[in-house]
Amino acid sequence: MAHDDSAARASHNPIISDSGQVPAGKLLEDPSAMHDGGAPPAAAPGVWTPLATPTFRMLWMIWMTANICMWMNDVAAAWLMTSLTTSPVLVALVQSASTMPVMLLALPSGALADILDRRRYFIVTQFWVAAVALLLCLAVLSGQLTPYLLLALVFANGIGLAMRWPVFSALIPELVPKHHLPFAMALNGVAMNASRIIGPLVAGALIASLGSAWVFVLNAVLSIVSGFVLLRWKRQQPANPLGRERLGSAMRVGLQFIQESPRMHAVLLRTVCYFLQAAAIMALLPLTAQRLDHGTASSGSAGTFTLLLASMGAGAILGAMLLPRIRQMLSGERTVLAGVAAQSLATLTVAFAPHIAVAVPGMMLSGLALLATANTLGVAAQMALPNWVRARGMSIYQMSIMGSTAIGAAIWGKVASLGSVQISMAVAAVSGLTALLIVQRLNPDRDIEEDLSPSRAFTPPTALTPEAGRVVVTIEYLIDPARTGAFRDLMQLSRRSRLRQGALSWSLLHSMSQPERFVEQITDESWTEHLRRFERVTTADVALRDRKLSFHKGKEPPVVQRYFTDAL
Repeated sequence: MAHDDSAARASHNPIISDSGQVPAGKLLEDPSAMHDGGAPPAAAPGVWTPLATPTFRMLWMIWMTANICMWMNDVAAAWLMTSLTTSPVLVALVQSASTMPVMLLALPSGALADILDRRRYFIVTQFWVAAVALLLCLAVLSGQLTPYLLLALVFANGIGLAMRWPVFSALIPELVPKHHLPFAMALNGVAMNASRIIGPLVAGALIASLGSAWVFVLNAVLSIVSGFVLLRWKRQQPANPLGRERLGSAMRVGLQFIQESPRMHAVLLRTVCYFLQAAAIMALLPLTAQRLDHGTASSGSAGTFTLLLASMGAGAILGAMLLPRIRQMLSGERTVLAGVAAQSLATLTVAFAPHIAVAVPGMMLSGLALLATANTLGVAAQMALPNWVRARGMSIYQMSIMGSTAIGAAIWGKVASLGSVQISMAVAAVSGLTALLIVQRLNPDRDIEEDLSPSRAFTPPTALTPEAGRVVVTIEYLIDPARTGAFRDLMQLSRRSRLRQGALSWSLLHSMSQPERFVEQITDESWTEHLRRFERVTTADVALRDRKLSFHKGKEPPVVQRYFTDAL
């Protein structure tokens, strides 16, 4: 059974509003030209400019500290496992236990970061990591640590990392003007790559002088201090009169948004292409280090491996310094192409380097390509996501990085086992560039951004008494039969918009007896979820509404009806 609410007309229309209309949205050719508070300053911003914002500077320092702690924990855990067992499988599982939570929990943690207070959520992640570090310290000092307990605690630490990444990514656009966003994300890359150098060095010094337990003590202290610093941050959580989304619904809407976003499709395809290729140089780096030490697995190989890893981190930091120049010279699409080409050259250089002196510049080029490419893709992902779904979208972006890196490492390891390390890296270099060229041809990304700023142009209905069950909305259009083809094409954009806002389903009905009559039908999960769609309307949605209205030939606005459906 369905209950009709035909009284809901234009004033309660999800696409019609009598008041509060804002100008139609426009496409922004350059996201860096946008600014929250007006026109960008005359002077071009540099990579360090976002640090002038006190809140961003505070969070960036916490992020740097968190990444140093992550590397310290990985080094200490790996070293501990070698002292607990000689099993190569258990030693290898330390890395798996550390990264697996990011794959398993990225989407749920992103959903939680969108529906909870992001400041409090970030604080919880800091104290979670500190608690795990203290448990590891106590287990080591008490002599109760076993290989399986170590794996469990490393996995628990990974849960904290999986929870922390989406919320930090979602907070960045809140803290800096939009034309500073690329540089804020570049500083994020600087923190991650600088910690790649600092963390292992500090952990190694502590292990050698005081023991592994003190690494976990330092991790706990730094995480607790970071948590208390966050407690002093006075962030205002936006009020939500509709209450929090349910976790399951929030995850569904997040996946649905990505599925209906062509820009995110373009970003994710390019991300997979790049990181599948880039995985080869890192996955096979220990073997490359042994080859450069004339095939011996001596302590020299460990030193060579560390030098190569540090060179990559240094190259990434150099890339951050050069980022303003790169952005001036190249568009986003060309930056990705240049980054993949540079990665191919770096991979070939390292693969066939006759000496460490040749491999080091190759690793630096790889780090530079990584920073520039990942920054471009990350900024594109941020600009394709409105704030209400940002953490969910960025968690899926992170999953694409982790998944393609893991799959790429397995593929290139298998190719190396069938042939050689050099053949595997050469295949990765050639195939990565080829794949990106194919993707760019079949799925072009012209760097055109929708204006996803929130709009209150659509007035939500208030005269209805909510009932249980789903909500079905119908909107009737009268269209000139000669224009039905163009109208159908436009309505596909409407379908995408409704589903990205969280609708369960969408369909377009065409009357058999009245060829000029079309009915758009949208189904929402509940009355509350129906109202949420009004909160998610963007300026681009308003522009789409105006385009749809230009096809309607009736004297009155399109008729809107809402129904409650009874559960069977």
